[in-house]
Amino acid sequence: MNVSEEIKRLHELHLAGALSDAEFAQAKAKLLSNINLDKPGSTSGADAASGPANDLVQEFNRLRRSRNDRWLGGVCGGLGRASGMEAWIWRLVFVLFTLTFGFGVVIYLLLWIFVPDEEIGITKHEY
Repeated sequence: MNVSEEIKRLHELHLAGALSDAEFAQAKAKLLSNINLDKPGSTSGADAASGPANDLVQEFNRLRRSRNDRWLGGVCGGLGRASGMEAWIWRLVFVLFTLTFGFGVVIYLLLWIFVPDEEIGITKHEY
């Protein structure tokens, strides 16, 4: 049972009178706090389903454009740092995608716009 189904079930029990307002609020808070506090690799059933997705989200949150290893916007340097690969490999990938499929430049520009700078973690629009 996923989180939204559990909250829906709690709400139904609350409406039916099986849970008081305080019990409903406490159960909902406990359910939501378990989502935020669970660590990958624990044995709960909800974690087993969300473990790899949680790791992917953490990797995306760690992604920043490089200030030191940049030719244009620092996207390839940031991807290299986040993935553990050299930046020149990412540059080659973007060039190959541009030459063969035609969308490498579009992806690069989108990453340049939406991935924050490495130094202070904010985008240019927030200066």
